[in-house]
Amino acid sequence: MIGAMIARYLAAMICGYLLGSIPWGLIVGKKMAKVDVRELGSGKTGATNVLRSAGKKVAIVTALLDILKGAAAVILAGFILEKSYVMVGSLGFGALFGQVLAGLAAVAGHNWPLFLGFRGGRGVAVFFGGWFALLPMVALFGGEVMVLGAASTLFVSLGSIAGVVGTYVILVPLTIFSGFPVEYLIYALGGTGIIIYTHRDNIKRLLTGKERKLGQKAEKVQTETGTAQ
Repeated sequence: MIGAMIARYLAAMICGYLLGSIPWGLIVGKKMAKVDVRELGSGKTGATNVLRSAGKKVAIVTALLDILKGAAAVILAGFILEKSYVMVGSLGFGALFGQVLAGLAAVAGHNWPLFLGFRGGRGVAVFFGGWFALLPMVALFGGEVMVLGAASTLFVSLGSIAGVVGTYVILVPLTIFSGFPVEYLIYALGGTGIIIYTHRDNIKRLLTGKERKLGQKAEKVQTETGTAQ
C-alpha cells in the first residue's frame, strides 16, 4: 500500500518535470518569429530572453504558456494523488505535498529540460504558474512585486528575484500566525532557491553594473572563442 502511494508521488513528479521540459520559448520563437532564441541574448528559453530575441507578442505567448505548464503540473498531480496519504514516522504527507513536489519538478524541468540537453530558462513564470494553481493570492502578490521591481529598475532579473523572494517572505507569517499549510512554505523556499541559483550570472552582472536592462535587444550568443554560436 505504501509502495503504491510512493509510486503515485513519483509519477506526479515525473509528469511535472516532463511538462516543465516543454520548451515553449523555443517552439513559439521559431513558429512566430522564425528565430532560435538559444542563439541570441542569454541563450535561455524563458520569456525575458524571448522578449529581447523575438519581440513583445512572442514573449507574452511564451510567458502564458510557461505559466500554464506550471499550473498544469500542480493540477495534474492533484488528480494523480487524489486522497493519497503517507506517514513517515510522526510526519504525514498528503496530496498537497505531492502537488508541491510536482510544481518544483516543473520548475526544474523548465530550467534543465530533458528535450534540450538540460539547457532551458530560469523558471520564474513556471514557478508563478504553480502558485496560481496552489494559492492564487500569493501568485498575484509575488507577480505584482516582480512587475513593480522590473518597471522601477528596468532590470527584469532583479524584479524576478524580488518577486520570488516576496512569495517566501509573505508565507512565513501566514504559516506561523494564520495556520497556512507548511507545504506552501516548502514550495516558496524550494522555488526561490532554484530561481536564485539560475540567476547567479545576473546577480554577478548586477553587482558589476553590466546587467542588461529592459528594452535592450539581444545579441548573438558568444562562445569562449568570441564567435557567435
